[in-house]
Amino acid sequence: MKRFLVVVCIFIFGCNNEKKEVLTPELIEEVSIVETPILNLEKANKLAELPLHCMNMEYPNRLSQTLGSDNDLQPPRTLHPAFYGCYDWHSSVHGHWSLVSLLKQFPNLNNAGKIKQRLLNNISKEKIEAEVAYFDGKHNKSYERTYGWSWLLKLAEELHTWDDGTARILESNLQPLTDLICEKYIEYLPKLNYALRVGTHTNTAFGLSFAYDYAETLNHEALQKAIKDRALFFFKNDENCPMSWEPSGSDFLSPCLEEAALMKRLLAQDEFKVWLDAFLPQLKDKNYTLETGKVSDRTDGNLVHLDGVNFSRAWNLYEITIGMPEYNHLKPIANEHISHSFPSIFGDDYMGGHWLGSFAIYALNNTTND
Repeated sequence: MKRFLVVVCIFIFGCNNEKKEVLTPELIEEVSIVETPILNLEKANKLAELPLHCMNMEYPNRLSQTLGSDNDLQPPRTLHPAFYGCYDWHSSVHGHWSLVSLLKQFPNLNNAGKIKQRLLNNISKEKIEAEVAYFDGKHNKSYERTYGWSWLLKLAEELHTWDDGTARILESNLQPLTDLICEKYIEYLPKLNYALRVGTHTNTAFGLSFAYDYAETLNHEALQKAIKDRALFFFKNDENCPMSWEPSGSDFLSPCLEEAALMKRLLAQDEFKVWLDAFLPQLKDKNYTLETGKVSDRTDGNLVHLDGVNFSRAWNLYEITIGMPEYNHLKPIANEHISHSFPSIFGDDYMGGHWLGSFAIYALNNTTND
């Protein structure tokens, strides 16, 4: 964080119109300014090391598996040949997204050729077929709903928008699983009578935001309609979201800000401004502040989530400000949240290192949105 001294001067004009500068100590105020963090090649190379370290590291592993018989007791690499590393399935998926996002922005990334080969090895046609088979299993219909689903579609969107020959192969290989997740969303959403307003994996607004990004980019009209219809049903009449209740002890998402960022995607700007003024009226206050989430123990897999809440708050605040300059005072808050947690994700415990890089990248990708 850089700190600057802002000096306020009073100019006194005497009878001879001579301008004299008088400095009063009480008018010298120290102001904290957080520069906008930017993703550059140096940061990209450091961030790439995080998923590269774990994408093929099988253990420790959290399977979150429902067993139907002894036959289901298989090692992670057998159950999930594409996405078995990085501790759990969804972290593996967004670890792969991280590498795609970084390669797309920085073609001269260190070891770019080797990274592409590792992506091709993992996201092969045969391995994705095995992943589809797992989701088709009797006890796996709701597996990774909706957090892992949303990251899978974010990976598919990133591949689709990457102008590279490797991306076309990977996108084609991933397509059967992408299609299956789209079908699952369309089938599931009409059955969901109540939104999940939590700060962890099952948060409905987060899952719908990433899925909507995919649907809009790929012009998947059926998925777009399913998301918009249900999101408006859940959230259109919401008011006075209790930001003071956030974050909970293991949140890595902000329920209020995730919902606001989703509605920013779905409503016309004038309509969104009215909605936001009712939902989070405090955000329009130029002096609004939001304390960063504090992590007390980064070896604890739940407590380290609060680094994630800082990154996710940031990307949602950036989303809210797009095209709405009257909310630009929220950008320094977003900058501060990234700057607070970013240094901690390198050389840190595996409980944070296996996933936080993806959150940092996504937040940094949004700092320059306008």
